[in-house]
Amino acid sequence: MTESLSHSPLAAQLKDEQDRRKKLLDRTLERPEETRILTVSNQKGGVGKTTSTVNLAAALADHGFNVLVIDIDPQGNASTALGIPHSADTDSVYDVLIDDLAMADVVYECPDIDRLEVVPATIHLAGAEIELVSLVAREQRLQRALEEYFQTRKTTGQERLDYVFIDCPPSLGLLTVNAFVAAQEVLIPIQCEYYALEGLSQLLNNIQMIQKHLNPVLRVSTILLTMYDGRTNLASQVVSEVKEHFADEVLSSKIPRSVRIAEAPSYQQSVITYDRSSTGALAYLEAAAEIVERGG
Repeated sequence: MTESLSHSPLAAQLKDEQDRRKKLLDRTLERPEETRILTVSNQKGGVGKTTSTVNLAAALADHGFNVLVIDIDPQGNASTALGIPHSADTDSVYDVLIDDLAMADVVYECPDIDRLEVVPATIHLAGAEIELVSLVAREQRLQRALEEYFQTRKTTGQERLDYVFIDCPPSLGLLTVNAFVAAQEVLIPIQCEYYALEGLSQLLNNIQMIQKHLNPVLRVSTILLTMYDGRTNLASQVVSEVKEHFADEVLSSKIPRSVRIAEAPSYQQSVITYDRSSTGALAYLEAAAEIVERGG
């Protein structure tokens, strides 16, 4: 009986995870030479965009980096998942974009993760697309606010930020354009399901348009495969197809389908703090380490 258990699929999985955790502990992760700003975007819904933003940010903070999450999705799911208040009367990224409030005044510390800060979104953002239209330099407002915040941190003697993640709405309006203009890198989560690459060509066209007219340094640096189930042929097919199109950008770390990842936001936590021992937490810690090692 014991013999059969030691050769069971569960035993093999546990051994694999144990080895991966050991490798993770042995990795030496260096701070980037300058702050890396990543916009997490995919116009297709349900691909794990906000989940990946939250958990990669939490994983990088767990690895010891200084991380800021900017939530510019009116739904405010990233704010919720990191335990940040974002009721209608909370000062938020809306006030930064529309009323020129300093970003330093709307940065909140994540309650259960050291080194992780959040600029929350509120429901007011739902009308921001219309309000931005008439404002001066409407596409650069987030970029300028972020640059001012970097300067404020420097002036007040705070440590430099290592990573900034911007969580976008799943559409290309002025909020997403602001995110693209403020960033140097785009991280695209792609789920291992049917129609995985649906709408991606439109997103890439939009990024090219931003490169041409507003932000020449923007580039797709990272593709993260989510909702991966290694037992299915479909997942393998999607991985092959994505690698065919994005050989250099796709991370080798894949995010599995995971009950723990799905449960964590309802407890206002990342999976890293909700269940650090889970397969999902391990996958995000590995993906974060890979992002660091690949550099900008």
